[in-house]
Amino acid sequence: MSHDYPVPPRSEDRDILGHAVDRLEDRPLVMGRGAYAGDISFPNQLHMRVVRSAYAHGHLRGIDLSAARALPGVVAIWTQADIAALPPIDFRDPSAAVLKPYRQYVLAKDKVRYVGDPVAAVFATDPYVAEDAAEMILADIEPLPPVLDPSAAPSEFSAGHDTEPTVIRHSYGDIDAAFAAADHLVELDLTVGRHSGVPMETRGAIGRYDAARDILELHGAAKVPHRNRDTLVRMLGRPPDSIHLFEGHVGGGFGIRGELYPEDVLVLLAAQRLRRPVKWIEDRREHLMAANHSRNQRHLVRAAVSKDGRLLGLDNEFFHDQGAYVRTHGARVVARTMSMLTGPYLIGAYRSVGHFRLTNKTPAATYRAPGRYEGTFVRERMMDAIAAKLGMDRVELRRRNIIPGEMMPHTIHFDQPGVEELALDSGDYPALFEKGLAAFDWEGRRREVERRRAAGECVGLGVGVFVEESGRGPSDGARITVDTSGRVEVLTGGASVGQGFETVMAQICAEAIGVDYKVIRVIHGQTNRIAHGIGAHAARASVLTGNAVHIASTNLRERALMFASELLQTPADQLSLKGGAVVRLSVPDEPVMTLAELAGKLAPGAPLLAGRSPGLTAEGWFNTDHTVFPYGAHFAQVRVDRETCQVTVEQFLIAYDVGRSLNPRLVRGQLVGACVQGLGGALLEEFTYNDTGDPLAITFADYLMPTASETPPIECLITEEAPSPRNPLGIKGAGEGGINAVGAVIAGAIDDALGMPGTVTQLPVTPQRLHLALARLAERKPDAA
Repeated sequence: MSHDYPVPPRSEDRDILGHAVDRLEDRPLVMGRGAYAGDISFPNQLHMRVVRSAYAHGHLRGIDLSAARALPGVVAIWTQADIAALPPIDFRDPSAAVLKPYRQYVLAKDKVRYVGDPVAAVFATDPYVAEDAAEMILADIEPLPPVLDPSAAPSEFSAGHDTEPTVIRHSYGDIDAAFAAADHLVELDLTVGRHSGVPMETRGAIGRYDAARDILELHGAAKVPHRNRDTLVRMLGRPPDSIHLFEGHVGGGFGIRGELYPEDVLVLLAAQRLRRPVKWIEDRREHLMAANHSRNQRHLVRAAVSKDGRLLGLDNEFFHDQGAYVRTHGARVVARTMSMLTGPYLIGAYRSVGHFRLTNKTPAATYRAPGRYEGTFVRERMMDAIAAKLGMDRVELRRRNIIPGEMMPHTIHFDQPGVEELALDSGDYPALFEKGLAAFDWEGRRREVERRRAAGECVGLGVGVFVEESGRGPSDGARITVDTSGRVEVLTGGASVGQGFETVMAQICAEAIGVDYKVIRVIHGQTNRIAHGIGAHAARASVLTGNAVHIASTNLRERALMFASELLQTPADQLSLKGGAVVRLSVPDEPVMTLAELAGKLAPGAPLLAGRSPGLTAEGWFNTDHTVFPYGAHFAQVRVDRETCQVTVEQFLIAYDVGRSLNPRLVRGQLVGACVQGLGGALLEEFTYNDTGDPLAITFADYLMPTASETPPIECLITEEAPSPRNPLGIKGAGEGGINAVGAVIAGAIDDALGMPGTVTQLPVTPQRLHLALARLAERKPDAA
């Protein structure tokens, strides 16, 4: 369902929405009253500990449970045989049938496929007893050679299935003709390292069975409670209204939290069978080896270029390291990588082939800006390489190829049947790029960099332009009620992962019905209260839930004015809502009736109702068959120590158009936080493995993350020049724009600092990796470097 909504007002023309009001959700957090998964306990609960494979690949011959079962306090121990009727964990969205044989069983069946693969679950009266018992369990595993290189030839996964479940293709135009007509060809071999989100709070799940009502409860849910409930309903064979998921406070989401993992299913099934609540809290080592990884791709990319720098064609073949199983996202990361790879540029012809490969590593799924961080690294590295090949300024090359504003909206139709078109909704990409250059003072910094180089320093600049996506449908709803005290409840199926969800939803509602946003209570993450919910993933919450709240609020406003009109014998178009009251437009500062009073006159059986439904309440749904596309540009300045190969980021600027800003303080927080995560993936974070498939980064001593000392000054240029015509609020989402181009821009800045184009071909750019790259370049002839 596609709409062309009127242009919404700017922030300065609104009372509450679009302004940097204080967050509603902070008070319990700063006072130590948060309710994270670790804070949730029930009487008589059991504690679960998962026994994990110590081998990356092997036949599971048997498991010796005798010593563990004899330990006092152990109530039960399960292996696959105890839950044999349970199907593998299903996909969240419909996925290709060819992926089904690669789903993960809750406990390993016959084979183990990565270090950390669950093979048994211990349930005990004390968490330390459970841990002791888990260490007593001996798994008899016959090791098999691990598959670790996704770009190697496929091998056997299981009988009749190899390690390449599918190959996905996206293309348009005549790619062969583009290369035949090219004046220049540029080829690159690029790799994005395996890293992922590492939230403050590790995963946790508490299962509880209410036998009196035959209801299973899962506490500690996050991100997509309703969608996970639907999967659990299918797996456990229960009615939808008999499984309730409850979201608590969440210490960060970033894609990794909230997926349906084996542990979530285990605590629920155990609670039902053992008739006691079951609690599981993941330790950090488990998290780093068992929670979803992401990013790991190798791209072999070629560009066909005219002599004046026009992109005639882009041809890309890449290998995606999915890890041991296909988890809930299916092949979505591969699909989004190739659909968004062309980014903000006009490219005559395009072909991308994505090899979806399994290896004996931790399974992978989405991480903030999935596929776009990887694709932008590839595309912007190619733009830098083309500029170097042609001896052209990097900024000028981008200017020549960027989609001009007069061509928007701009739609790319792919050749493959059933592949979704890329329908870019609105924007002026060149204008934002120029604003970013000016805000960063690109020309002034370039002169300063040249001066510092002349003094012996190794400094450089990087630039990247990108398109993001958010607000993928199809639907979300909300219900809003004003009670007789004047307080407002906003009931949503959205979720909070720390992004300020409650505050923004309250602002949207308050703007429409004319109340103080602080009197609004936003309910989210409770599947027993509302039947449907989109959750908070892929920057959906603001667009989907936000517009549903806006529509519900507008409906409530109309209902309030309709009844007020009858009571006051005044036409509704002469009334308005302001300050929690009904006012006449002729005297807007004189309340006529409060919303609390109006709600009291709409109680069940009230004469005013005249057969109409009671209560000052309204619902609203937002439905869409399109995504929306925010866009931006990143700019960075770095310094490289040639002796230690340490990279220091001195300055970073994010220019980003969000359509309409709901709360500029929260938008900036999202952009800056995402940027720091991007710096981690660019310079520090990587899940590495040895030749036998053992993970080498399972503590913070080995998996390095940016701290305050590695974080540069990060400036944000947030614009509202291109509201989306695809939703009433005109918003586009801001959750992923801060991370998208970071890896690409840092890589370009390092090349510029060294004066050696093409040095960085792999992320993260660790000192060791940069040292080897410089050594290899030093061995080449000067004209080849």
